[in-house]
Amino acid sequence: MEMMGELSKQQPETLRHFKAFMGSVLKEGVLDTKTKELVAVGTAITARCKYCIAIHVEKALKVGATKEEILEVAGVAILMGGGPAMIYIVEVKKALDEFSR
Repeated sequence: MEMMGELSKQQPETLRHFKAFMGSVLKEGVLDTKTKELVAVGTAITARCKYCIAIHVEKALKVGATKEEILEVAGVAILMGGGPAMIYIVEVKKALDEFSR
């Protein structure tokens, strides 16, 4: 997160546009925000991005996703991402532990 702050100082317009794009994609539409955040969790696992996992697990919880829903999505991501994606379930657990409090 420290580097995001630095990037925001160095490239404010770029980061502003990225955040606007992210907000536009994740807002309520045909799919509700909870569903979109669950998709983001699964995608983050297959992309092997521990920071994305943490961010989207927290956001999914905030919009009403349950631990069980997140873990089911993780299972689907493991199916799609294979063995290497399975390792990243550890990051899902860390994020659930931190943000479920």
